[in-house]
Amino acid sequence: MLCPMKTKIRLFVDHPLAEAQSVPLGWDQAHYLFSVMRKSEGDYVALFNGKNGEWIAKIDVAEKKQGVVRCLEMTKPQQYPPDIWLMFAPIKKARTDFIVEKATELGAARIMPLQTDFTNSERIKRDRLQNHAIEAAEQCGGTFVPEVTDMNQLEKLLSDWPEGRFLLFCDESKVGERVGIQDLPTGKWAILLGPEGGFSEKERKYMQAMQNSFSISLGPRILRTDTAAVAALTLWQNALGDWA
Repeated sequence: MLCPMKTKIRLFVDHPLAEAQSVPLGWDQAHYLFSVMRKSEGDYVALFNGKNGEWIAKIDVAEKKQGVVRCLEMTKPQQYPPDIWLMFAPIKKARTDFIVEKATELGAARIMPLQTDFTNSERIKRDRLQNHAIEAAEQCGGTFVPEVTDMNQLEKLLSDWPEGRFLLFCDESKVGERVGIQDLPTGKWAILLGPEGGFSEKERKYMQAMQNSFSISLGPRILRTDTAAVAALTLWQNALGDWA
């Protein structure tokens, strides 16, 4: 019988989850639960760790700088997204944050910032972006948090491309052409979005020559990178992913 108590508060924890499992909370989560959300001992919270599904847990210890919650029952089984990577050239901070958040909500399995010939941003704060992915998973009800990788060099990444993974690059030179994602094969995929200046001619030729590489238009207008991320993931999920 499921626990009758409901909660809208979900926390990601880096700890095993199972029936009767006690989970310690650090300062940040204790502050959020007990100072911000005004929860106390005996209240309930939902937990997930990206591996063991979602669990309803009871707060056993509520202190200013720490806490302990205890798992009662699983409320949602573990759900993994399709094997789809989102690769993109970082842009302005707020827009890069947006891409990470929406990619998590839309079911990307891995999020990979890239350095391309025309990338404006030379560095990222991976830990901060990973925290954005965690927060997005907490808000959207997912049980999986995609890994946000360190910045990769596009040319190096493509030169060692994994066998059996398809590459879908969104090519602004094809703007206005018919979008045909539904005609693509099923399997492991990666979506590649270019920087604000687009891909260089050298990069475009390299990708076109790759085996298992496909290029598409995202409609009759050139989209900003953050908009393109949402559009491309939505189209892919609807045709080949877990929306299909």
